[in-house]
Amino acid sequence: MTVQEISSIASLPIMTEAAHQVYPIATLYIVATPIGNVTDISLRALHLLSLADAVACEDTRNTAHLLTRFGLNKPLIAAHQHNEREVAQTLIARLHAGERIALVSDAGTPAVSDPGARIVDAVRAAGLRVLPLPGPSAAITAISASGLLNDQFYFVGFLPAKAKQRENMLHSLRGVTATMVFYEAPHRILDCATALAEAFEPTRQVVFARELTKLFEEIHRCPLSEAESWIRADAHREKGEFVVLLEGATEAQDAEDVEAERILNILLAECSVKQAANLTAQITGRKKNALYERALQLKGQA
Repeated sequence: MTVQEISSIASLPIMTEAAHQVYPIATLYIVATPIGNVTDISLRALHLLSLADAVACEDTRNTAHLLTRFGLNKPLIAAHQHNEREVAQTLIARLHAGERIALVSDAGTPAVSDPGARIVDAVRAAGLRVLPLPGPSAAITAISASGLLNDQFYFVGFLPAKAKQRENMLHSLRGVTATMVFYEAPHRILDCATALAEAFEPTRQVVFARELTKLFEEIHRCPLSEAESWIRADAHREKGEFVVLLEGATEAQDAEDVEAERILNILLAECSVKQAANLTAQITGRKKNALYERALQLKGQA
């Protein structure tokens, strides 16, 4: 960008408008921060961060680095998943004293698969004001570029690390008709792809959105049957943070799942779990293993 282009941005009328925004005191501000590209920060977020008396953050090192890039230096308060309830009381005391506190996560929107929800809950319970400053979200960014034609999405977040728990969760999602949104760490992305391939139909579309807004951003869409081979084809595809989108079930698939579960429930009243699963598989054509796992879950609920 040339000097002339930079000066033209600084002279835009919106800059004056941004400078005159009002930010009440005694308020907790939920501030979305960039998920990769640092210039995705909003004007409101920058202004609020410059006014904040302190910043509650997931990792003080990451947030200190981010603030430094914006020329800001603020007192930082560690607010992570292990201390949310305790730190909430500290923040509440400071808010009662009339401070503006910004709450951020390492990237994206706090309290969405990131720490923050317990703090917000405690602050609201204390009768104090909470104001969100919207901005980057990895889930919405991935959906916007996926081309998956669905007006609904179902945010799952991170799958369980243990294989059996992951399998059970995925089987419970088989009838979801909305686009499903998963977050996944690089060291588990291959396990994730394998688990999805085992739990869902091979023709379903899956989207891997890796390193969104960063230098090596990659967004790949393919049938689920090709997912594992695509990841294995390049070692770099097991690096970076992932958003994984999975096409939802068709209405017909959803109806079939409902019917299979109805039959399974009837048979469980008279048969063992194994027999009920076997007979339901023969009647409906559904996968026996999936029906067996569902039968175990239904028995546990009885």
